[in-house]
Amino acid sequence: MSASRPAAPPPGRATPWLVWGDLDGFFGLALDNLVQVLVVIALMTQVLGLAPSAVYGRLLPGITVSLLVGNLFYAWQARRLSLATGRGDVCALPYGINTPSVFAFVLLVMLPVKHAALGAGQSPAEAAEAGLRAGILAAVGSGVIEAGGAWAVGWLRRFAPRAAMLSTLAGVAVTFIAADFLFRTFANPVVAFLPLAIILVTYFGGVRFPRGVPGGLVAVLVGAALAWATPLRDWDPNAFRGAVDTLGLHPPLPALGGLYRGLLDGHLGAYLVIALPMGLFNLLGSVQNLESAAAAGDDYPTVPSLLTNGLGTLLGAAFGSPFPTTIYIGHPGWKAMGARIGYSVLNAAFFTVLGLSGAAALVAYFVPIESGVAIVLWIGIVMVAQAFQATPPAHAPAAAVGLLPGIAAWGAMMLKQGLRAAGLGTTDAPFTPAIVDRLAGAGVFAEGVFSLEQGALLTSLIWSAATVEIIERRFGRAAAWALVGALLSGLGLMHAYAYTVADTIPALVPGRAMTWAVGYCLMAALLAAVQVLARPNEGGR
Repeated sequence: MSASRPAAPPPGRATPWLVWGDLDGFFGLALDNLVQVLVVIALMTQVLGLAPSAVYGRLLPGITVSLLVGNLFYAWQARRLSLATGRGDVCALPYGINTPSVFAFVLLVMLPVKHAALGAGQSPAEAAEAGLRAGILAAVGSGVIEAGGAWAVGWLRRFAPRAAMLSTLAGVAVTFIAADFLFRTFANPVVAFLPLAIILVTYFGGVRFPRGVPGGLVAVLVGAALAWATPLRDWDPNAFRGAVDTLGLHPPLPALGGLYRGLLDGHLGAYLVIALPMGLFNLLGSVQNLESAAAAGDDYPTVPSLLTNGLGTLLGAAFGSPFPTTIYIGHPGWKAMGARIGYSVLNAAFFTVLGLSGAAALVAYFVPIESGVAIVLWIGIVMVAQAFQATPPAHAPAAAVGLLPGIAAWGAMMLKQGLRAAGLGTTDAPFTPAIVDRLAGAGVFAEGVFSLEQGALLTSLIWSAATVEIIERRFGRAAAWALVGALLSGLGLMHAYAYTVADTIPALVPGRAMTWAVGYCLMAALLAAVQVLARPNEGGR
């Protein structure tokens, strides 16, 4: 006997394509994505050294493809759910550029590859392009995991404790996001303090501006006004003319040739050790956001939602974007704001115009990054806090353990930047093992720092997960995590590094990190012995 069909929804009950609340939702979502774009422009031009023509002519159109596809799909999905249920309050899933991946891919993949290319004798422009190619390949790896993992999320969630997942991201957030932008904030207090205060009273204090104007929009406008009212920002006719010259049609261009060249560059380890955990975290984070949406009344199917998320990343990479996209946290907030379906469509339209017209250069000229750092700093703070708030209190030590490898990776980057500023990292004074001995004499154990930098996200996941299992007295499972660490170290995916002229880079060579693999094996042996010999405590655990 076949199941009966559900009754058709009453006419007129489906969510309209556009309601007034969609404007509020659009400003919030578009502003969030806009700040990410401004950060991307700053990182790619100022840190990686990519030519502006490449940023506005190739990279941003690639990002546009990923944002367009995802936003339109999730709007269509919301409309379909509304028609199926007859409900008029369905809200589309928020979607955009993944913030942690932006920093992880630029600072942990693209920048090391750039330095390796410089050490191999390439010009700064060629080295920047090599870094971009590595970033695109990392995005492909992340997208494959996001899309392919849509059918395996249940298995992944059973074996990866929440404290381990969240603290690994928090390690990136507290350093590459929060710390760097905190330094920017305190370097420009007249410009940055007031926008930060606006963000804090709005998002943490619950203060609402008249007529529901988003606090993030107010913060960016105030920051931009202060920047132009102080010496931080002066009128530069040449820079303005360059931004105007960027205006024009910039269609997305396939980047398949660059993907092939990226594989030939030989930097597999640099992006594999980052793409693997970041893809996993993006996948699990998206699942949690789907659960959050379901709790708010919008129960979306898991597989197509996650599959589209991964395909958005892959399509962006195919057109030159090195940055994964993701389903954003905060669906209940957008829904409570009154956003429904149209805010997602409006976001897609806005970034299509911005990304394909070159207008992003004008926006970046008039809105300096200092005016938007408060929002990114807030994101970093929230991510760190979530690692402790969304996990059982007993697992707080494991969350703290998970922060440490990310801090070490950031410290390694700062240490090497300082060495370069001091004149090392040239053909006359290259990076060699002698640096480790010299730093050890000053009380800096650089070998530990350099080894933690390689595969830092994997290290964080393993140590935090093992700590959770130890807290729960599941010593056999903790031993299994230690053996995973031994395997990854033995393969060269963790702790293995090599010297170039101006950097230490991943060395994806089996056996290179064998001493660390032995250490993990000894740890696993102890935990296995404890599993056999330990007695239950008074609580019966």
